[in-house]
Amino acid sequence: MTTPKALCKQARRLLRAERVGLLSTLSHKLGGYPFGSAVSYLTDHEARPLFLISQLAEHTHNIEQDVRASFLVHEQSVDIQAGERLTLVGTAVHVETTEQLKSRYLRYFPSAEQYFALDFSFYRIEPVTLRYIGGFGVARWISPSEILPPPNSMVQQEEELLARFNLNQAGDLQFFCRTYYGISVSDATLVGIDCDGFDILDDGQLLRFDFPDTVIDAEQAEAALLSMLREST
Repeated sequence: MTTPKALCKQARRLLRAERVGLLSTLSHKLGGYPFGSAVSYLTDHEARPLFLISQLAEHTHNIEQDVRASFLVHEQSVDIQAGERLTLVGTAVHVETTEQLKSRYLRYFPSAEQYFALDFSFYRIEPVTLRYIGGFGVARWISPSEILPPPNSMVQQEEELLARFNLNQAGDLQFFCRTYYGISVSDATLVGIDCDGFDILDDGQLLRFDFPDTVIDAEQAEAALLSMLREST
């Protein structure tokens, strides 16, 4: 039987693995009816979904009037009823566009560069509660504190670690993608590392890899990543 702690970790890993979800806001124009929008997203180091959205978009107008929102993600390429899904219910919060945040987002979504010259801004969902379904018969309400990752220093150490691996292990990353996903690659770039795993941009496709165990700093992350690379050879 899966423990509540393990279910919460599975929920966080699902949230980190997906890149598109359904953002539901309360429609100001339609008197409070739920309004759903498909949006790309990225999780920050605290596993909160982060969106880059236009000030002209309907969902942004709704957030300006009422910050209550929900966000649904689900496991791709499987029977929706049998797969994992997670709904966050919470508050939509505007996030300042720092150079570090912009740089991180563009590593994941390079084509988004044009949006920063327009009226796009970052928002994230601060969860009040979450509902995780892990397949048939597996369902649980999760509190925000339960899905939070443990305290770690990855946000400060990520960029240096990425630069080192992309310089020294570029060929290994390509082989790693072929081994784990069975696809031929001509280019593989490590674009993000968090306490739960890492992401590789492979010829325009984002691939997610989970660490066997949660890490709390760059030393542990590097050791885990190198171990996974060695095991793939």
